[in-house]
Amino acid sequence: MVIDLLKSHASVRSYTDERLSIETVRELVSAGQHAASSHFVQAYSVIHATDEAVREKLGEFSKNPHQFNGAGAALIFCADFHRLQAAAAMHDRSIDFTHAEALLVGTIDVALFAQNIAIAAESKGYGICYIGGVRNNPADISKLLKLPDGVVPMFGMTIGVPAKVNEVKPRLPVDAVLHENMYDASNFEEVLREYDTTMTTYYETRSSNQKLAGWTEQMADFLESPQRPYMKEFLRDQGFKFE
Repeated sequence: MVIDLLKSHASVRSYTDERLSIETVRELVSAGQHAASSHFVQAYSVIHATDEAVREKLGEFSKNPHQFNGAGAALIFCADFHRLQAAAAMHDRSIDFTHAEALLVGTIDVALFAQNIAIAAESKGYGICYIGGVRNNPADISKLLKLPDGVVPMFGMTIGVPAKVNEVKPRLPVDAVLHENMYDASNFEEVLREYDTTMTTYYETRSSNQKLAGWTEQMADFLESPQRPYMKEFLRDQGFKFE
């Protein structure tokens, strides 16, 4: 069942040497394109890195060399308004993507597109891992991939035959994320304490990288300070000016 497939997801960080064929990548991308898209603008593109030198640089810039060098396929997902500029130019018109809503549209479109690809890949027995580290050096990666104005690298994804399958991480309880009719935070402390216990047990007993940690403290540590504060300036340089 599709629901069982969705609930079986775990990030894969070690792959066999088997590479995905161009035909397989095209099949997965085609499946990705059938995701929903706001107003059908399809504001996304994906770069398939097949050149070893490009992969090496992506690994270096993202600080994920093991992922990019060892995967069966390495993809960079971009929010893309450059193609939409070209569409408008065919009618002697221009578009305005400088406002915040455009960035939201592109971000949501590319995320839905990528998640369809992830599910399609897993349905064929491959493993995947999202690489948010692409945003560690977005300007260098944009230069490497020759991304034009209106195109922003949002994240990467590696795909391949798993050399090792990790345990599925327990997600937040449904009661923590599902609200009826209105937002209700009254149960957060109780539910989050229970989830801390669940996650502590998971981290202590999983087969590798064991540690003693709960979820709430990890989130406090992670979000206490701004992450990647240079992103606003980079986005402005690519034409997303939040006007």
